[in-house]
Amino acid sequence: MEYIIKNGIVYDPLNGVDGEKMDICVKDGKIVESVSGNAVEIDANGCVVMPGGIDSHTHVAGPKVNTGRVMRPEDSKKDIYNKKGLRSGSGFSVPSTFKTGYEYSEMGYTTVVEAAVPPLLARHTHEEIIDTPQLDMAAMPVMGNNWMIMEYLKEENYEMCAAYVAWLLRATRGYAIKIVNPGGTEAWGWGKNVHGIDDPVPYFGITGREIVRGLAKVNEMLGLPHSIHVHPNDLGHPGNWETTIATMDCVKDIEAKPKYGERDTVYYNTHVQFHSYGGTSWKDFVSKGIEIAEYINKSSHVIVDVGQITLDETTTMTADGPMEYDLHMTNGLKWANCDVELETGSGVVPFIYKPKGPVYSVQWGIGLEIFLNTDTNKIILTTDNPNAGPFTRYSRIIAWLMSKEYRDDWLNNKVHAWAKQRTSVADSDKEYSMYEIAKVTRANQAKVLGLSEEKGHLGVGADADIAIYEINPEEKDGKVIEKAFRYAKYVLKGGELVVKTGNVVKELPSNTIYVNAKVDDALEEELMKDLRAKFKKYYSVNIDNYPVSDHYANNWKPINIDATDIK
Repeated sequence: MEYIIKNGIVYDPLNGVDGEKMDICVKDGKIVESVSGNAVEIDANGCVVMPGGIDSHTHVAGPKVNTGRVMRPEDSKKDIYNKKGLRSGSGFSVPSTFKTGYEYSEMGYTTVVEAAVPPLLARHTHEEIIDTPQLDMAAMPVMGNNWMIMEYLKEENYEMCAAYVAWLLRATRGYAIKIVNPGGTEAWGWGKNVHGIDDPVPYFGITGREIVRGLAKVNEMLGLPHSIHVHPNDLGHPGNWETTIATMDCVKDIEAKPKYGERDTVYYNTHVQFHSYGGTSWKDFVSKGIEIAEYINKSSHVIVDVGQITLDETTTMTADGPMEYDLHMTNGLKWANCDVELETGSGVVPFIYKPKGPVYSVQWGIGLEIFLNTDTNKIILTTDNPNAGPFTRYSRIIAWLMSKEYRDDWLNNKVHAWAKQRTSVADSDKEYSMYEIAKVTRANQAKVLGLSEEKGHLGVGADADIAIYEINPEEKDGKVIEKAFRYAKYVLKGGELVVKTGNVVKELPSNTIYVNAKVDDALEEELMKDLRAKFKKYYSVNIDNYPVSDHYANNWKPINIDATDIK
């Protein structure tokens, strides 16, 4: 199919296009310079046109997500999806697979990254990705508590660690190095935790600092498209902001050397709102969002996503097992816990962020404070879905950012007074422009993920992933903004029209992007000799049965990385 999108108001930060009225041409799944007279015309007059949205950190597939679905029938009952011609589904904070794909598509999102995959359970993750339509998807295997990685890093054997990371990415069809509570999740397997990046991991004698720095070095040795993707220690604890800055700071001397893509950062801090807390307890809990924003603004090596609280009932889930236990002890609600052999662990707990709850209101204000005070080239819109709230609330966050009046209505009438008293969000007059919204929902993600050649922009040669919103760029009515970004007028995915007037009109199978990194044959041989011995001694599975096979092939889209220069 050929399309021509006529007279849209285009926002494309990666190409410096800020509200220009122009046409976009599409042919064979790509954006092109021109099309024939037979092209289907889409009238975008008066509408905002952006690249397809990219979610660089979400939890939508895999064992802990499925555990959340199973343990929360009340969440499934809360929101039923039943539209003519589409698969029915359910779930508000943890929607079923088809509902997940449809709802992202309705919002104009075309690419999402599942941000935490236990390598041993990668098959299940890919099964759910296969079952999630409409999207390009990638998955990040968790590595920050992996026995092999901790042993190699303790020995400072970075070459073997790099070879192992490359093998693990291939074996799991994974995309990037994910680090969660480095060392703390392994400690949780022994009923313990670490507090701060310099506590030693029980029985391994390595610290979180050494894990983060070591994996950052390995990431750049391999030249991976994305930087290390870090969930620091002490998530959700008052006073944790110092750990956050110390963790960011510990890799500032490492140079970004991607072999694919154009990222210039070495460190991605996810859901930074949960890591920006001052005080010594919940009684004197206070925001340190300004301090975090100031550090980000002066540091060239860091980019963050926010993890914005949306003040909903939701389902928390993370590979930070001890933190989930703390939540369970706080609210007394259901708790699921799992340890994954030599690799990681996780927990799942329902949570209710009540708008009038003092602590929850401060958390809400901290996220907005970070958004409003951080350089918009260094920040990404997320909710750490579903931990701070479901992804379907992204449009509400956009409305809070674009409309001070809407934000102040929540501040003055819906949340607890602590949000005013213990954060600076009330003091900010900043309102995001459409150009800045395009940055924090598209362009920044594409760049840091190393996908900016083909995604996150509307230049010639890019994937024809396009979202069209029926809204005036100068609109300040928060409810109008929220509705417009929740239901796009049109969405094209890979050059095919998949959404019209907010409804999915065509279902497409998902695609899976992964990194295929190759190291030197001699190093690979040395690694496999070591791994076979360790698998035989420690694992419950044979190494030959460990990798995700082509049986799970889901329109694989490999990114080939030649790292044979590592000897």
